[in-house]
Amino acid sequence: MSESLRDQLLKSGLVKQIREEKRGNDARGRPSGKPQGHGGKPAPRRSQEEIDLAKAYAIRAQTEANERKRAQQEAEEQARLRRERKQKIQQLLDGKALNKAETELVRNFEYGGKIRRIHVDAAQLAALNAGELGVVQQAGRYLLVAREIAEQVRAIDAHLLALLVDPNAAGDDDGVPDDLVW
Repeated sequence: MSESLRDQLLKSGLVKQIREEKRGNDARGRPSGKPQGHGGKPAPRRSQEEIDLAKAYAIRAQTEANERKRAQQEAEEQARLRRERKQKIQQLLDGKALNKAETELVRNFEYGGKIRRIHVDAAQLAALNAGELGVVQQAGRYLLVAREIAEQVRAIDAHLLALLVDPNAAGDDDGVPDDLVW
């Protein structure tokens, strides 16, 4: 079974164990807690154990608040870096996409665990299969770009590079021709 917070604090040494005063008071016949009668006695002071527990709870709350703040700052920093990378890539790709509106061929490729497609003409298909062109995913679209641009995108954010054939690859022949059109 799990230990109570009090037991954990006692084990860790954050709280000193003090003899319980209740047992001594109960043995003498006087109840602990609020004073009886109208004698005007002052309210009993909190025991050292209660003060130590209160300090331990305050330290724990402060630690948790600091952890939440640090996690939030880290998330904000990651979001800022993502925005900067996205902006760099957008500036890099502006006006450099080689996609054509009228194309007769489709080049299929695997990206993100799914089969994707990009429309190309015969010359682009040959250049894409030779490794002279690459495919970059930007804002939900697949853009055909020169190899140099694709390499720069890879340097900024590698997971946005959807397809770049390595011309020096030692023929990973899987039996499927690169120019297969489905």
